[in-house]
Amino acid sequence: MTQTVELPIWLFVLILLFAAVTALSHFLLPSVRWFFRRRLERAVKKLNERLERPIEPFKLARRYDMIQRLSYDPEVTRAIVEYAAENDMPENVAFQKAQSYAREIVPSFSAFAYFGFGIRVARWLAKALYTVRTGLNNDARLADLPKDATVIFIMNHRSNMDYLLVTYLAARASALSYAVGEWARVWPLSRLIKSLGAYFIRRKSRGALYRKVLARYVQMARDGGVTQAVFPEGGLSLNGKLMPPKMGLLSYILEDYNPEAREVIFVPVAINYDRVLEDRVLIAADQRGDRRFGGKVSVVFKFIARKVWLRMRGRFLRFGTAAVVFGEPVSLRGYAEPPTAEALAQDLMERIQNVMPVLFVPLLSRVMLRSDAPLDDDALQRAVIFEIKTCKGADPLIADDTVESAVCLARDHMEQRKLITKSDQGWAKTPDQVAVLQYYSNSIAHYFDA
Repeated sequence: MTQTVELPIWLFVLILLFAAVTALSHFLLPSVRWFFRRRLERAVKKLNERLERPIEPFKLARRYDMIQRLSYDPEVTRAIVEYAAENDMPENVAFQKAQSYAREIVPSFSAFAYFGFGIRVARWLAKALYTVRTGLNNDARLADLPKDATVIFIMNHRSNMDYLLVTYLAARASALSYAVGEWARVWPLSRLIKSLGAYFIRRKSRGALYRKVLARYVQMARDGGVTQAVFPEGGLSLNGKLMPPKMGLLSYILEDYNPEAREVIFVPVAINYDRVLEDRVLIAADQRGDRRFGGKVSVVFKFIARKVWLRMRGRFLRFGTAAVVFGEPVSLRGYAEPPTAEALAQDLMERIQNVMPVLFVPLLSRVMLRSDAPLDDDALQRAVIFEIKTCKGADPLIADDTVESAVCLARDHMEQRKLITKSDQGWAKTPDQVAVLQYYSNSIAHYFDA
């Protein structure tokens, strides 16, 4: 027992390494995790006192536990058996596939990442790029929601800025859980997005096993009271109008819903912009008739460099107004009969359309499209005022500004983007920018007679 054993240095170092890892995993790391877990729980408790809707335990559960719970769910288990039989494979192989889907879908929510980093970045970017306007009743509608209900924000999708804008505006209410597509699965972006509570969905997957795993996660989140944000259009609008809704997530929410259980409340959210950052990419895709977005990294860097140069010269204008209006919330119990996914989607999209913000770039775009002759400044003002009077929707969101100053600011934005040009006769649309003007005009076209 006391004899000397000679070992090569590399083997001795390897033994020490294994011993250190074992000591860490069995003794030190559990204590460290327990210490930080306790501190996190105390921090979340204080955070919940400030939020109108406290973060539910479901959202704070360990990711590993949620993956196991989802993988061994009875309905998922039945789907695994059926999948194995249909594809002539062992059930344990089908189970591993289902578990890989669960790992892909389940987020790893971090309250610190969401409220310490995500909210601040969202607020900074939103305010740096836009003048943010909100509906007069936004705060009141959020405050009046039952505390124990599951709230689902149903939003139109104009830009990838939608995520940041609504996250920032709903920060005092609760943490939102978004359904995001394949674009966000790129490392390391995927890790960050999962830590913010988002869950990934494969929009083109038609496999029954995958759909069952996704459906059960959405239903667990619904029953667990998780505040969710859903884009029923399934993608960005290519022409500025509301796109036909897709039924996937809404059908999962409706499936197996028990009216006697936790109440589910939908909040319609209408979003509109004076400038959508991706507008030309979306318009090009619409003209081609596909959804292959041809954005290039070089174009992005060139765009950023130009804006930095304008800021250095004192000529930078923010991208106008970004407006978010919350519609009247509707409870799933409020329907006379349980709605189908199609009926629910149609009703919610109509509610979004009815509260769409009216902004001045869309108004001015409509004026320029309807005018064949150049308009001087006075004629431009009169034309916009006429459009406002004939608009069947809400009044434009202009805060403390006057209509005249708002028209001038919108005109300057559009001139800087070369959407309109000025001559001795007045302002006229730029011929090769008609598609862009139509894109913005479409966002409010439903408020006017044909």
